[in-house]
Amino acid sequence: MRLKPQQTGYVATKIGIDLANAPFITMSKGRDAVVAATKKIIDENLQKERALDEKVKKIIDENYDEIEFQHADERQLFFMIKKKLASEYGIIMNYDDRYNDLAHTILDELYENYLIEYIINENQVKNVIFKAFKAFADAYDEIDDIVYKKIKHMDREVVPGSQDYELLYERLYQEELSKRGML
Repeated sequence: MRLKPQQTGYVATKIGIDLANAPFITMSKGRDAVVAATKKIIDENLQKERALDEKVKKIIDENYDEIEFQHADERQLFFMIKKKLASEYGIIMNYDDRYNDLAHTILDELYENYLIEYIINENQVKNVIFKAFKAFADAYDEIDDIVYKKIKHMDREVVPGSQDYELLYERLYQEELSKRGML
């Protein structure tokens, strides 16, 4: 998933906002409960992917000499191994399919725990969740570029990778999300 661990809260919040704004959905325990449950599901999915990535790294490390000897492209090899092992870890590699699967999981969790009620077909509710994922994914690159340019054109120089940079990036990123109604 293109999400970084610190972004799961943003996506969960976007989903909570979109569900709260949908006229056919009622949140019986409030938006915060919906966001918390959604974030937990997304975090668990990301954790599975991290476990898969670690397994792939281990395989590559164990075969490093052969990879070097064959002059294989490690990035391509990483992706190929990850794709091969993905089903064992419950990971869907195609983003749209993955967002759709997560939308179903989130909908089931929210409904089964009485966090939301709706008066329409469940596919319409699932689509609200799916569209929130897509909107965040589509906006991510654009927001990242905007934040990067803002930092680059600041009067003071901020070193990429430093703690100051990370804090500034996070603050500017949140501002951009707020401007778009995603927080």
